[in-house]
Amino acid sequence: MKTRLTITLFISLLLCIFTLGSSNRAMAQTDTSIYMIRTSDGQQFMGKILKQDAREVTILTEDRGELIIPKFQIKEMKVVKSGELNPKGDYIPEEAFATRYFLTTNGLPIQKGENYIEWNIFGPDAQFGVGENFGVGVMTSWIGIPIIGSIKYSFPLAERVHMGFGSLVGTGSWINPTFAGVLPYGVFTFGDRRDNFNISYGYAGITFDGDFEGRALLSFAGMTKVGKKVSLVFDSFIIPQFMNDTDETFAVFVPGLRFETKPQRAFQFGFGGVSAGGVAIPVPIPIVQWFWQL
Repeated sequence: MKTRLTITLFISLLLCIFTLGSSNRAMAQTDTSIYMIRTSDGQQFMGKILKQDAREVTILTEDRGELIIPKFQIKEMKVVKSGELNPKGDYIPEEAFATRYFLTTNGLPIQKGENYIEWNIFGPDAQFGVGENFGVGVMTSWIGIPIIGSIKYSFPLAERVHMGFGSLVGTGSWINPTFAGVLPYGVFTFGDRRDNFNISYGYAGITFDGDFEGRALLSFAGMTKVGKKVSLVFDSFIIPQFMNDTDETFAVFVPGLRFETKPQRAFQFGFGGVSAGGVAIPVPIPIVQWFWQL
């Protein structure tokens, strides 16, 4: 009897172990989620997670097959949502420089450690994420005239609605230190880092030799990704007549394209137009900019 009872208990234990193992394997096989992994060097991989432990993640990709990625190299890993795929099923990554257009910024936050330089023909513009949703920056020309500092704080109001407050503060620097300007502003951004529309309002004040002059400013801007590495970008800069003691509305409009040339690098260009007194004048000189993440 004891021998038979022992055999029965042993067989029952084996059945329990087999059942638990089969259940775990079934759970692993039913995870059909598609994951996106971005590494610290800017590479992106998309596929199904086969397994992972404390040291590495094994992902099955369509283009490269099975890959093993050490966890210390992973900067971001997330489940890909349906809205992040195009009709062909290809993953459309976020725009790396989604917080900037041609002339203006928006309410999307620059995260801590998200630093970049925007190279313009006339000079550099460096921005630094120094805190959660808080950034500072500095821009100037190649000869250091003027020097303009910037700050911006952004926060979400809803899932696809962000708001931000900031200011630009500038000086004529070494050629004319008596010249100074300030531009506090607020922004509302609808959308995300792939597709967004932005409305901003500010008041620019300039002082020179004791005289002060100010103007209210408006801007409408937006961008949308039309491919994995291509985005349409639109920006504007408006001095409206109804908000200022001016004879007419003055506006600058810049539509253009942005191309991701490599991970953490982008190039954009556009042709602007000026509207004054109801007359639109195209500007034949293109606006050209390069973005580098640091």
